[in-house]
Amino acid sequence: MRYRRLGKTNLEVSILGFGASPLGNVFDECDENEGIAAVHYAIDHGVNFVDVAPFYGITLAETRLGKALKGKRHEVYLATKAGRYDLRSFDFSYKKILTSIDDSLKRLQTDYVDLYQLHDIEFGSKEQVLNEAVPAIQEVKKSGKARFVGITGLPVNYLAAIAREVEVDTVLSWAHYNLLQDEINAELVPLSKELDFGLMNAAPLMQRILSDATLPVWHNASAEVKALQPKLLGICQEYGVRLSDVALRFAMDHPDIATTIVGMCDMKTIQENVAAVDFVIPEGLLGHLEAVIAPFKNQMWFEGMPENNIPRKN
Repeated sequence: MRYRRLGKTNLEVSILGFGASPLGNVFDECDENEGIAAVHYAIDHGVNFVDVAPFYGITLAETRLGKALKGKRHEVYLATKAGRYDLRSFDFSYKKILTSIDDSLKRLQTDYVDLYQLHDIEFGSKEQVLNEAVPAIQEVKKSGKARFVGITGLPVNYLAAIAREVEVDTVLSWAHYNLLQDEINAELVPLSKELDFGLMNAAPLMQRILSDATLPVWHNASAEVKALQPKLLGICQEYGVRLSDVALRFAMDHPDIATTIVGMCDMKTIQENVAAVDFVIPEGLLGHLEAVIAPFKNQMWFEGMPENNIPRKN
């Protein structure tokens, strides 16, 4: 396993992060015992960063992860979130954030988390995020229930705008650095260097487009982008490799992203993902893939309040 510094936290985190959302049956039904075994395999093979949230499985993922970390809590840096609790249930109020951490700690069977994050801040008003939610997570940090605090979300330009106005330890961007997207490089990467917050990436497989798995029915990508999957799979087959290995290794190779978080809950997936850390992308393959992807590069959808949709700078 390889490790990188997570910004001003000075934590050395594994470049492969364990995304625990599948423990909450977000994609498919997850067998609890196998999910726990997958967490243990990850830890035993050097994965030391685990990310979860109350939203995943409507608290199920946190509950299962708490069971998995019994006796192993000290071996990982544990991150959870607050602010998003269902598909359309958001509460970034000061009071809710302070009660949410206590609920998460009970489910996770621990008395602190290493990182407490505001979940998908684009769904809250900027005023409430700045004046209630951020002060609340800072209070959680002051109380000792969290060592560090951060923000997460989809629109990278909005994340950058918020990070300029408040001091956070980390920023987690999802779906903006992978074979299909590189918009994270425009503002967030240079800003992370300037302000020294830890930058994290999630969804390197673009919610399964960059894998051989069936796409979830709720996938928000355009039909044209989703139609790339069989084409990319065919190219990788010509080289005798798996698309998901290529996509994951490509994402983990970004030198300024501390950890790349991948959702997993079964033994086969965690074994493949750990092996991808040492996977070598065949010469010429990336160029072949990029030629097919180029017409559809950075075609990202928006989620959240319309006023938080900051256009990409050309």
